Amino acid sequence: MSQAPLPIIGISSKATQNVLADMASAYQAQTGVACLIESVGGVDAARRVQAGEALEVVLLASDAIERLMASGHVCVDSRVDWVRSPVAVAVAEGAAHPDIGSAQALKAAVLAADKVAYSTGPSGVYLEKLFAHWGITAQLQGRLVTAPPGVPVGSLLANGEASLGFQQLSELMALPGIEVLGQLPPDVAYITVFSAAIAQAVAAQPERVQAVRDWMAFLASVATEPIKRRHGMHWA
Repeated sequence: MSQAPLPIIGISSKATQNVLADMASAYQAQTGVACLIESVGGVDAARRVQAGEALEVVLLASDAIERLMASGHVCVDSRVDWVRSPVAVAVAEGAAHPDIGSAQALKAAVLAADKVAYSTGPSGVYLEKLFAHWGITAQLQGRLVTAPPGVPVGSLLANGEASLGFQQLSELMALPGIEVLGQLPPDVAYITVFSAAIAQAVAAQPERVQAVRDWMAFLASVATEPIKRRHGMHWA
């Protein structure tokens, strides 16, 4: 009786947790290889990789992967971009829906909100830059709420800690107690590219490197586009 193939062990940010679960199921059905991907806050994921945890694949925003590559924690030139994820806006369930159809309308909605929540991930970094570009950072002092790593922005909306929230659409769309208004308007839209890379811990193990490469190729394949679309993401 042949031995079952070893599972692929990895870590990702919360933004891709649900889509990766579906991708892992599809991959196992196709190949027999299980992919055990733990999803945590992106900041925490990067720290664990930097601490030398025994991982084989790392799946984070492309800029985080580039930093880990530069620091030698993932293999140079192993990065594979596999999904694009738009940032969306949400309010608590039953709350009024402000206009977010243009940059000016969104700016007015932000200024009118009692509390504005965003994450510590790429979307949060972008929003801080956007607020600075609009010249409203000072006006928002005391009204900005940053969700702790791994805590969904939607949960802050649902429990009344914020009245307007921003995060990856994939992280907002399945949460109870909130309503998604839509993606950021086209004139200030922001798309996060998520990438995968081989952890340095397996660099000297050719068989494991090839197993991870096969998994990453599957993630980036056209065949997975329906799964990505189902989770508010896309590649093509």
